[in-house]
Amino acid sequence: QVQLVESGGGLVQAGGSLRLSCAASGRTFSSYAMGWFRQAPGKEREFVARISWGGGSTYYADSVRGRFTISRDNAKNTVYLQMNNLNPEDTAVYYCAAVRSQIIRVDHAAYEYWGQGTQVTVSS
Repeated sequence: QVQLVESGGGLVQAGGSLRLSCAASGRTFSSYAMGWFRQAPGKEREFVARISWGGGSTYYADSVRGRFTISRDNAKNTVYLQMNNLNPEDTAVYYCAAVRSQIIRVDHAAYEYWGQGTQVTVSS
């Protein structure tokens, strides 16, 4: 069982930056690959980024590649999403999620555990 709690969301102007954190409970955190997803009003939940259990492999959606960076600190049971050069299209609720599979998964149905989400709003 893994419980996830996101933080770090907020309101930022276009071109600004935010860093999201996701704190996990449970001693098996390092056994899970972690992902970030987002959901804007009226839209489906979409994949943002994913990191392997050891942190050595990352994967990004085309829409955020080069602007966002996912990382993790297994000693702190925390995964991060550094978001730079934000634009209004990045406005959404951001969720972190955990999956045991070491295969890169971008479909939200594959992920077993979810946080409650944190709101990111980018003003123009």
